[in-house]
Amino acid sequence: MYTPDDERLMRHALGLASRGLFTTTPNPRVGCVLVKDGIVVGEGWHRRAGESHAEVLAIADAGPHRALGATAYVTLEPCNHVGRTPPCVDALQQAGISRLIVAMQDPNPLVSGQGLQRCRELGIDVRCGLLSDDAMDLNPGFFKRMMTGLPWVRVKTAISVDGRTALSNGDSQWITSRLARDDGHAWRARACAVLTGIGTVRHDNPQMNVRAVETTRQPLRVVVDARFEIDLQSAVLAGGHALVVIAVDPRKPVYAEKFLSLKERGVEVIELPPTQEGKVDLGLLMQALGERAMNEVHVEAGAQLTGAMMQQGLIDEWLVYMAPTFLGEGLPIAAGIGPWSTPDQAPRWRWKQPTVVGDAIRAQLVKA
Repeated sequence: MYTPDDERLMRHALGLASRGLFTTTPNPRVGCVLVKDGIVVGEGWHRRAGESHAEVLAIADAGPHRALGATAYVTLEPCNHVGRTPPCVDALQQAGISRLIVAMQDPNPLVSGQGLQRCRELGIDVRCGLLSDDAMDLNPGFFKRMMTGLPWVRVKTAISVDGRTALSNGDSQWITSRLARDDGHAWRARACAVLTGIGTVRHDNPQMNVRAVETTRQPLRVVVDARFEIDLQSAVLAGGHALVVIAVDPRKPVYAEKFLSLKERGVEVIELPPTQEGKVDLGLLMQALGERAMNEVHVEAGAQLTGAMMQQGLIDEWLVYMAPTFLGEGLPIAAGIGPWSTPDQAPRWRWKQPTVVGDAIRAQLVKA
C-alpha cells in the first residue's frame, strides 16, 4: 500500500514534528511535507498552541502554484473544526492538494475521523496508518489525555547497577555524569509538568526547572505536599509558575498566611480530598492535571511517592539512567510495592531501545 518513498517522506514529516517537542503543549506535535513530482516543495511543523498548524505552514512554504496537485504527508489527521485557527481541511482543499497520507487518526473527539472523511468528500485521495507507532511515540500524552482525560506519566530516576537511587543517608549527588543529567533536562523540557514530593523538596531543595537545554517554555512545577509543610524559601517556588497540591484546608488560620504569600508570588495551591491516611489522592491529582491540559507529567521523586504511584497504576513509562557503580545498602527506586509470592506475579514492563548517555545507560520501559 505504501512505497519506500512514502515511508521516507513520512519520516521526514515526523522529524519536522519533533522540532516542536518542547513548545506545542497542550497541542500535539505535528509535521507536514508537501511533495510534487517526487520533489519536496513545502514543509512545516506546528510550533505552539494558537499559531498556524503544520499543514498551513507547509502550504505557505510551497506557495500557491507548487502546492497545486501535491501529495501531503502529515503525522496527524488534519482538523476539520474551528479552534484558535481555521480548519486545516479547508487549507488543503484551497491549495489543491490531490493526495493525503496520514500517520494517525486524531484521538480528539472534535476531529477523530472527521477530517479524513471531509477530505475524501472533497475528492482528495486519503490514506491513513503509515508509521502510526512512530507518530504515537511522539505524542503519548496527547493521545492518552484525549482518550482517558489523564496525562502520560513518566518517572525519571538514576540508579546504580544494584538498583539503588541513593546511599542509606539519602545522598545521591551525583550517581550519574553531567551528560546524563543534562539529558534528563531534555525530558523535563518536553513535559507539561514536572512533579516531585515534599520529601525531595526538604532533602534536596531542587529547582525542578529546565536549565541544561534551551527552551522557550518552562513546565509547571508541581509539589505533592499533603500537610502543606513547604518552606516559602524552597527553590522550587522561585519565580512562581508552580503548583502545590495539599490535602488540608488552606483557609484555616494556621495556613492562611502561607497560602496568601504563595498566591502573591504566582504559586497556586489546590486542595484535594485526602485519602484515609491523610495523603494527597494521586488519582485525583492526575485527573486535575488532565483537566489542566497537561499532556506529559515528568516525575522526579523519592521512593515513597514513586512507590505509591506505581501501586496505583499511575505510571506509564520509566526513564532509568543506570550508572556504572554499586552503592550497596541504600534507597530503592520505589517503596511499598509488592510483596509477591512468585516472580511472575510482579507487573511486567516492555523495554525500549537502551541508549548510552555519558557514563550511564538510559533505559525506557513502558507498560507491557
